Amino acid sequence: MPHCVRSVGRLKERIKMIAIGDTIVSFDVINEQFLCDIASCKGACCIEGDCGAPLTLDEVGILEEILPVVWNDLSEAAKKVIDKQGVAYADIEGEMVTSIVGNKDCVFTYQEDGVCKCAIEKAYNEGKTTFKKPISCHLYPIRIQKYKQFTAVNYHKWDICSAACVLGKRQKLRMYQFLKEPLIRRFGSDWYNELVVVASELDKQGVKLRRK
Repeated sequence: MPHCVRSVGRLKERIKMIAIGDTIVSFDVINEQFLCDIASCKGACCIEGDCGAPLTLDEVGILEEILPVVWNDLSEAAKKVIDKQGVAYADIEGEMVTSIVGNKDCVFTYQEDGVCKCAIEKAYNEGKTTFKKPISCHLYPIRIQKYKQFTAVNYHKWDICSAACVLGKRQKLRMYQFLKEPLIRRFGSDWYNELVVVASELDKQGVKLRRK
């Protein structure tokens, strides 16, 4: 099979990651249960942190193109930041990220009934653009890191998503299941189907991640 399981010791002793094609997937992506609970978190992942959402160069161009479509939904503070530095900037590692307001809020956010929402996704839902949102936002809390020989697919655990973990356990929904759409968007259907096969195989063997 094109995938394999990489572990320390025997398979059932400790599973750390799996390989599918040229990706290395953290076992947490398969094992952890997760279902976004925006009513509880209020969209905190869009306004917390010290930098914007990671972007590809193509996405920077797309955001510049659709800016007039979302402009009226942006805050005055966000408009000022965009007028000054554009829709994106390079972070300390040289990676492109969305511009932010006050060192935390993404410029593409807006408030509605106390919940932080995405102006890009709003425009998409209204049929004004075919671009739903940056793939890093769509995939969250999964984070992608590209290396020379492989691409790492990891779970970014953050306490602001604790309610999502609780809801995921209640609904018995795994992270990879909840994020099916963005995972297929990023890696394709064949890749996702292989991930499902791996998850099924591990479930049959009763393999669970044993943390230190």
